[in-house]
Amino acid sequence: MEEARRALDAPLFADVAGDAAVSFEFFPPKTEKMEATLWESIETLSPLGPRFVSVTYGAGGTTRERTHATVARIARETNIPAAAHLTCVEATREEIDAVANEYWDAGVRHIVALRGDSPTAGTAFQSPEGGYANAAALVEGLRRLHPFEISVAAYPECHPDSADATADLDNLKRKLDAGATRAITQFFFEPETFFRFRDAAAAAGISAEIVPGIMPVMSFAAVQKMSAMCGTDVPPWMARLFEGLDDHPAARQLVAATVAAELCRKLYAGGERAFHFYTLNRAELSYAICHLLGLRPQAGARAEAA
Repeated sequence: MEEARRALDAPLFADVAGDAAVSFEFFPPKTEKMEATLWESIETLSPLGPRFVSVTYGAGGTTRERTHATVARIARETNIPAAAHLTCVEATREEIDAVANEYWDAGVRHIVALRGDSPTAGTAFQSPEGGYANAAALVEGLRRLHPFEISVAAYPECHPDSADATADLDNLKRKLDAGATRAITQFFFEPETFFRFRDAAAAAGISAEIVPGIMPVMSFAAVQKMSAMCGTDVPPWMARLFEGLDDHPAARQLVAATVAAELCRKLYAGGERAFHFYTLNRAELSYAICHLLGLRPQAGARAEAA
């Protein structure tokens, strides 16, 4: 209630304690230029002391190899705990187990375990012959291999493949009961969306940590496309807010940082103290939001990042 009073009676970002825990998601770079951008972003964000950074993963050998190389380099060259994504797509249990063992040998102790989507757009996911059937089975398999820290996905607005919200929560509970440490949500744009989901999860007997996933708007058209694919609602006010900013990238960044930071501040006022940022390998917006939440570079962290 005190946080709510402060959020209502004072500017949203006045005297924020800076006690939020943050994590950041990246994707493996495809070119040397993209790799340089990725490492500039990691260097920028690492002084904020993230509790981990994760690297996404797709089906196919090339993506798998790029993910492994990126995660291994983070583990080798930084002090940030690195989390590697693993999916059930187009791989047998033996192949996935081999990848997990390689991560363990490289010093990676955190896996983001996901079912993954069908590699063919518009078709339902099919477990490959000899593969893990779903994320809960993947979590069980990882637990048999090593004592990984495991994060799984949660969907405040229901996964598109779920029959309904109850079935979706049942699936989340199965993943957590299988041994997952926490859930990280798909991105959303209004705080009430998360609070309703948090309440429903608690009512379903889920007590594990649920971390809000935050997507700063780099491109409104791209956000609309991603939202349509994963069932995320884009409120009409966002379309009006970003209208006319396509040719004004600096102004768009200012608006995007403000919108996402206000979402985080309201979540903070509602008791949330952890946030996971989908960075799209760009540091500026996530850094600005963290600054507004009171986070500052930790002593000595800047030199270590360099």
